[in-house]
Amino acid sequence: IPSVPCRAMARLCGPRLPRIIRSLIPALGSVFQCQRVTSTAFLAELLSHHVVNDLILLEPLLDALTPLEKDSCLLVRVLALRGLGNVASGSPEKLRKHGTQLLASMVGALDDKDDPNNLVALEAMSSLSKLLDHLEERDVQSMLLHVAIRIRPFFDSEHPELRRCSIALFGSLSRFGRADSEVFSEQILNGLVTLLLHLQDPRPDVVKVGPGRIPGNSGGFLVPDSRHSLFFLQACKFALRMCGPSVGCEGLREMFGNHLREERGLHYGEFLNDVCKFLMRSHPSLLSRLISTNLFYFKSPWRELRAAAPMFIG
Repeated sequence: IPSVPCRAMARLCGPRLPRIIRSLIPALGSVFQCQRVTSTAFLAELLSHHVVNDLILLEPLLDALTPLEKDSCLLVRVLALRGLGNVASGSPEKLRKHGTQLLASMVGALDDKDDPNNLVALEAMSSLSKLLDHLEERDVQSMLLHVAIRIRPFFDSEHPELRRCSIALFGSLSRFGRADSEVFSEQILNGLVTLLLHLQDPRPDVVKVGPGRIPGNSGGFLVPDSRHSLFFLQACKFALRMCGPSVGCEGLREMFGNHLREERGLHYGEFLNDVCKFLMRSHPSLLSRLISTNLFYFKSPWRELRAAAPMFIG
């Protein structure tokens, strides 16, 4: 993937780029997959550089990459989404103008049916996280609930990168749901057991959010660019801290804020015991839902979660 040559050309060859882009855009529709992949990768990387604004190239590149969400090649779809997400770093000041188009692309990608390993969904979640940093609540409100519901199944994915990205994205979404807390707080309460149990996730790259590896179709690996890591925070801690204000309990909000800071260790048993006390005082009607959700994790493939679930019930 020609990211290094693209970075060099963006830095040193700006005046030549419009002609190069005009030559590459027709290759996006080539019958040859290798040409589509290479041209998409180059243009996607270019969107992460400010030169596209200087040369008024942003709109042509967005118009060229957006239709590739439907390309028959999975890698082309992943690279196109990566390029659209790169607008957050290359042209953040233009993001509000194109926010509706970009969010629609990410939401559509979450429902990709021809992606058995969910690589397209992973790239959509990663790109969406970058875009959210530059958007306001009114830009996100229409898709908030759909995305929250759609990503929750990934919390228990067998692939740690999908667990990590989805949990951190859920935390990012929660700050947009506070104005309509009744709707989004229900999603938070539905996911609360899972988030608390995954504080015991056996994979450190789920608890700690950073670059990771994703299984490819042929048993190989795609290695995301380090700029595509969501946050160098602890994913579950981050998500719970962000969700705290919407849980409807001041004690829980304070606990999450004080005890789930990324630099602090956590005595899980004591923490969980105190969380349950606050939950039962503030939401006694949740008891049966909390128990039934924990019972599901008695058969979890991860022994750490199988141990945490009966502790939670106790």
